[in-house]
Amino acid sequence: MTRAVFAVFLTILLPAFGQEPPNFDVIIKGGTVYDGTGAEPRRADLAIRSDRIAGVGDFRSAKAKTVIDAKGLAVAPGFINMLSWSTESLIQDGRSQSEIRQGLTTEIMGEGESMGPVNDRVREHMLREQSDIKYDIKWNTLTEYLRYLETRGVSCNVASFIGATTIREYVIGFEDKAPTPGQLDQMRELVRKEMEAGALGIGTSLIYPPAFYAKTEELIEMCKVAAKYQGKYISHMRSEGNHLLEALDELIRISREAGIPAEVYHIKAAGQPNWGKIADLLSRIEAAQKKGLKITADMYTYTAGGTGLDACLPPWTEDGGYPALFKRLRDPATREKIKAQVQTPTNEWENMYLAAGGSEHILLAGFKSQKLKPLTGKTLAEVAKTRGKDPIDTAMDLIAEDESRIGTIYFMISEENIKKELAKPWISFGSDEASQAPEGVFLKSNPHPRAYGNFARVLGKYVRDEKVLPMSDAIHRLSGLPATNLGLDHRGFIKEGMFADVVVFDPATIADRATFEKPHQYAVGVKHVFVNGVQVLKDGEHTGAKPGRALWGPGKAR
Repeated sequence: MTRAVFAVFLTILLPAFGQEPPNFDVIIKGGTVYDGTGAEPRRADLAIRSDRIAGVGDFRSAKAKTVIDAKGLAVAPGFINMLSWSTESLIQDGRSQSEIRQGLTTEIMGEGESMGPVNDRVREHMLREQSDIKYDIKWNTLTEYLRYLETRGVSCNVASFIGATTIREYVIGFEDKAPTPGQLDQMRELVRKEMEAGALGIGTSLIYPPAFYAKTEELIEMCKVAAKYQGKYISHMRSEGNHLLEALDELIRISREAGIPAEVYHIKAAGQPNWGKIADLLSRIEAAQKKGLKITADMYTYTAGGTGLDACLPPWTEDGGYPALFKRLRDPATREKIKAQVQTPTNEWENMYLAAGGSEHILLAGFKSQKLKPLTGKTLAEVAKTRGKDPIDTAMDLIAEDESRIGTIYFMISEENIKKELAKPWISFGSDEASQAPEGVFLKSNPHPRAYGNFARVLGKYVRDEKVLPMSDAIHRLSGLPATNLGLDHRGFIKEGMFADVVVFDPATIADRATFEKPHQYAVGVKHVFVNGVQVLKDGEHTGAKPGRALWGPGKAR
């Protein structure tokens, strides 16, 4: 073959071996790419093939089925919600609207209570506590629940910690008592099974009964099992107020003795008398880090927390579960005892009534009964005045009448402290709310505005407007940091070979819109979102796609 003929042969043959520009499913062109590591961004194109990032670079001459012009826009890894309560809302509506529209592609569940393991006692409790969203419990384990969501169809990825409360309810029940040696063995075995099946670790919420009844040693034993599977311990600590520093000491002890990384849920100093403790809290965590312990935290960006109205009452009132609580609230003598304890400052339990500074700072947000729903959006002080009763008596009346914990918002956090937390590179973000939409069943109650705005608020209010932290750092803490802490496989970064969880947003307009008065309002500024390579948000509107997957911890048996 002559040299000229060989050259012609190569010209014909080489395109078949990939010398032509490759074809991709998606090319996002000309955006400012933040890779999730915290490094400075760069102008580049991003190519997606199937469910993976195929490359980052110059793809001007490449072809793709979908081409997105991202000039002037930020391109980042999909954000991770470290504290999601979408356990029920994703059954109702798998689109995860309020989260997807903020760039969230992964929701992490399991603060104390998880959707498995389930036995008859846990199932009865879950059914009894259902409020506006009704569903059948078609699973027995946490893993089966996550698979159920995946099969049913969700727009976001989902993963979960095992709730230590759920383990306790499964084995012991709702009473204030320690496990027997045999029960502790059963608890360890449940943890082992769920960890091998892909759970992320152990989650606790220690201010609430029956979790409050668990001693530190019980938690250490469960965490020792989780640690064998590269699990993590994540905790709503035993106190965020009067015993805040002692509660942190307990978390650090659990981390040290169980040999497990630990994270503080929604880090804060709750109640004005405790605001001054924040510097000590943060420095103690950093001191533990210097000693080699892996201690991190997550946060939401509002001056109010959200939980049940029953968090105003001492934990012994729920010994035996909610039915026992409602019975106690109907007994005049017991009510007087409860009222006296609510009014008395103490370090023995977390008194949310006193932490908020009184009934005018307590906003009622979600009722079970149709009769009480008109009170949604009113403060406890307003309802007490209307009823002509003392606020504490009113709180007890409402819980007994509604036969639920009643969703409640407590104003008790310092804005200055939020900014101090935002300055720490080891703190990621969680909404502590459910994904939802301003329609249908979701309109029957008021969520905390963090359901619609927590993550957009970081990038709009605190990065762009107030310049509390740089954009590259914020994106790292919304993506790469939590993905690394959790050990998520090929998630959290813009890099070739990573799963294509990608958000494209406008740094100039991204903002939260939800308020405490009108919480059902979507955030703005997010243009496009891809989950596992599938476009879920297009030009700011949901496509209806549900490509989300169940994600597993690094200890899952392969």
